[in-house]
Amino acid sequence: MLLDGEAWADRFKTFQTEAWRLETLPQYLVPQEADEFAAFKAGARFPGPYENAWTAMVRTRNVGRVHIVTRPLTDYLRFEFERYYQHQAPAGEDIRILDITDRPNPLPGVQDFWMFDRSTVVLMKYEADGTQIERELYEGDPAPFLAYQRIAIAESVPFLEYVTA
Repeated sequence: MLLDGEAWADRFKTFQTEAWRLETLPQYLVPQEADEFAAFKAGARFPGPYENAWTAMVRTRNVGRVHIVTRPLTDYLRFEFERYYQHQAPAGEDIRILDITDRPNPLPGVQDFWMFDRSTVVLMKYEADGTQIERELYEGDPAPFLAYQRIAIAESVPFLEYVTA
């Protein structure tokens, strides 16, 4: 089953214990970010901290992610770090970075996904350039995704530690 609109938004409104994401791409082309990303590439920087619906949610709910990266960071990753992560991590989102620049990827071939309450998995499908194709509710056993989460967390470092190192 594909998830869009309210069906997708409801996943974030109705999860009980945890929403968790694995990000594997160096760039995501999101239409809602296009103007801000262009401004960032032109030299604009974003003041903070700021408050929006996402930061309000992560202040009160258990939300986390691991982003797999290699250096040098892409323009998009530098944008994402500055525009989002530096505000979301202090607000309470458990953002972690798994840098595979000088080591093998412990999760080769694993695609992006969101997992809700350690039981519901949504596969995030993208074109090679980071354009989202679709979100698909995974209807199989979530055990492999729980293992991916465990490995990603064990092999990563907290975002704020990563950016200050």
